[in-house]
Formats: sequence, C-alpha cells, structure tokens
Amino acid sequence: MLLLPVSHRFSKCADAIGLGDVRFHDLRHAYPTRPLERGGHPRAVSEALGHSSISTTMDTYSHVMPSMSQVADAIEVVLGE
Repeated sequence: MLLLPVSHRFSKCADAIGLGDVRFHDLRHAYPTRPLERGGHPRAVSEALGHSSISTTMDTYSHVMPSMSQVADAIEVVLGE
C-alpha cells in the first residue's frame, strides 16, 4: 500500500466531494476566520491556535473581524437604541 502525504490525500478527498482547489493548509486559516467574523474573542482564538501572543493572531486575521461600526450597531441592538 502506497502511503500518500496528508496534503495529497486531502486534495483527493476535496476533489471527490467537489471542493475544488482547497489546500490542507487552508483549514488552518478557516478555523480562526469563522469565529472572528462572528465577533469571537481574539484571545480565545489566539490560544486555540497556539500563538505565542495575541498580536500574531491579530496581524494575520484582523481583516476578518467586524468593523467598529458593526460592533456599535450590535451594541445599539442589544441596548434597544
């Protein structure tokens, strides 16, 4: 039995289910992106990724976080303004 690298096996599986050109490494970026897009706390995401500091996480993923105006809008909804 030929043992293929994980990345190669992943590519074959992704193709088989119609994901197209998705790399195994893309999973590492998808994992923190989703919680941050939904307002998850950056410290929790940073710890989950094993980053040595939150600045590493923020340097890489801050572009996916809600804007300050979106945060302000959410606060207004909560406060009933």
